[in-house]
Formats: sequence, C-alpha cells, structure tokens
Amino acid sequence: MFFGSTSTVGVHPREIARQALKLNAAAVICSHNHPSGKAEPSQQDKAITLKIKNVMELIDVRLVDHIVVGGGQF
Repeated sequence: MFFGSTSTVGVHPREIARQALKLNAAAVICSHNHPSGKAEPSQQDKAITLKIKNVMELIDVRLVDHIVVGGGQF
C-alpha cells in the first residue's frame, strides 16, 4: 500500500483501516521489507504497529501480525 525510499516510508494507519473496511475484513496482517537485510523490527516499526493496532481496534478489525522481512528472514 505504501512506497518509500531505502530508509523510510510514510505509513498511515487510516489508509490501512480504509482498505480493511472496503474489503469488509475481520482481521489484517501487515508486512514490509527492510532493504538493509535485517529482519529485526526497529523502534519505529514497533511504534507504528501499536498505532495500527489501536486504529484497528476502533473499527473492530484484529491486527493478527506485523511481519518484517529482510535478508531471507522474517
């Protein structure tokens, strides 16, 4: 849903919520890649995951997981 540079991307939880509602989703799984090859979630990853989770709770959609992929690992 979002595109960025090799170091950052703007993620908007409202856009994820909009898509979930459009698809009548009961749950969502988010994922993104780390071009650095490190699959370890950053502090920013953890913070946006919490924001996404909070927004999803408001519309009764469960955030199942947020998967970070890098270097063939997740």
